[in-house]
Amino acid sequence: MNNLLSIITFLPLVAAVILALFLRGDDEAAARNAKWLALAATVATFLFSLLVLIGFDSADTGYQFVEEADWIMGLKYKMGVDGISVLFVMLTTFVMPLTIWASWGVKTRVKEYMIAFLLLETLMLGVFMALDLVLFYLFFEAGLIPMFLIIGIWGGANRIYASFKFFLYTFVGSVLMLVAMVYMALEVGTDFEVLAHHQFDSETISILGIQIVGGVQTLLFLAFFASFAVKIPMWPVHTWLPDAHVQAPTAGSVVLASIMLKMGGYGFLRFSLPMFPVGTETLATFVLWISVIAIVYTSLVALVQEDMKKLIAYSSIAHMGYVTAGIFSLNQQGLDGAIFQMVSHGFVAGALFLCVGVIYDRMHTREISAYGGLVNRMPAYALIFMFFTMANVGLPGTSGFVGEFLTLVGMFKANTWVAFVATSGVILSASYALYLYRRVVFGDLIKESLKAITDMDKRERMIFAPLVAMTLLLGVYPSLVTDIIGPSVEALLSNYHAAIPTELVEAAVSTSH
Repeated sequence: MNNLLSIITFLPLVAAVILALFLRGDDEAAARNAKWLALAATVATFLFSLLVLIGFDSADTGYQFVEEADWIMGLKYKMGVDGISVLFVMLTTFVMPLTIWASWGVKTRVKEYMIAFLLLETLMLGVFMALDLVLFYLFFEAGLIPMFLIIGIWGGANRIYASFKFFLYTFVGSVLMLVAMVYMALEVGTDFEVLAHHQFDSETISILGIQIVGGVQTLLFLAFFASFAVKIPMWPVHTWLPDAHVQAPTAGSVVLASIMLKMGGYGFLRFSLPMFPVGTETLATFVLWISVIAIVYTSLVALVQEDMKKLIAYSSIAHMGYVTAGIFSLNQQGLDGAIFQMVSHGFVAGALFLCVGVIYDRMHTREISAYGGLVNRMPAYALIFMFFTMANVGLPGTSGFVGEFLTLVGMFKANTWVAFVATSGVILSASYALYLYRRVVFGDLIKESLKAITDMDKRERMIFAPLVAMTLLLGVYPSLVTDIIGPSVEALLSNYHAAIPTELVEAAVSTSH
């Protein structure tokens, strides 16, 4: 199938257009039809993406399933996947049907709600498949719009503030990336193709390693870094995330945590390292330290939260600190661990936000103090919540352990003090996660409002089942991921080191010290 990636990318958009043009009425039947069409479209997208995974050759470090066509103003529409991006495509198509299914209780403007999520899926998939930098930027920025609407229309009481904060933070960061792109076009004349793997030939190395060197390349790196750091998000530009999570509907929080945060880490891997190797080498130690600050600081902040969503949001920031530290360790274990952590976090964090959604739908509050003793009325829920709490902590046998372990190994090889400080985050994560679980689930059922609460129904259990399966599968058989990403990561690092002239490496190292 020659246009498989385009089919996967734009199938949700086609479904959104059908909903917008042909589904009429605001009655219950129209709402039900909108839900079923959205679910069918996301399931079909996942099935098509399985064809990519089945046909993917992990030994080939280049881009596969490549589609290329002339676009506008000399730019190209170019799509493809490698060992890194294919996993994020699969994560996106896997999570989206579960997100739609978890939205079955939505009653307000259902058609528009489903259109927003379908459009968001197309834009997120485009980010992970685009091989042209302008095309990537358009997908990357356009994804802000449906999430802005999801938070602003279907969010909580303070949704307007949270949606504008989310939009402004991420948009301002991306403007700097646009400025850097314009500079590159004017000064270097690049055609904006992704400069990685087999495309990183001697001419490209000459362009990036000699014409853009030292301070200029470092400034360009910082411009891209600003965009990706806000998106992932890194300390201290993280404050938009807790507000966005708290105000977003459950499905919005799931997509935000499972997929959208990963766009920042993916950007570092796809652009920052291969395009700006000298800038990366110069600032790697700085990024390592702000990453471990994020791990420790946001874990401590999570300990004092009284809102369940806000606690899990700060937990996500801490886990993304492991990701950025792993990436900027600049070694095989660190990058493998960072990618594995992002994939694992997609399952685990998404499930934790769904856990909050289950009891919020029943009690309409996220305050930790409003709960206690749920195990007496909701044993199945208590079991599921405990499983994902343990995975979030990094219990061996779950996917959370593998990602954290590999990133810590990578950090240790790069900087032992960074690894030492980051390891404290493992203890802190256990503290806030178990503290949350104990207060919500254990104890006597003394609150009158909880005595009639019901356990998860069949639909809710079926939503969690694939998330449990993937978390366990990757925990006991991590080579499902590492075998796919390993060759591509090795090629990325090889090209990265080859692109740095010896004298510039020495200068960068002396500057960092």
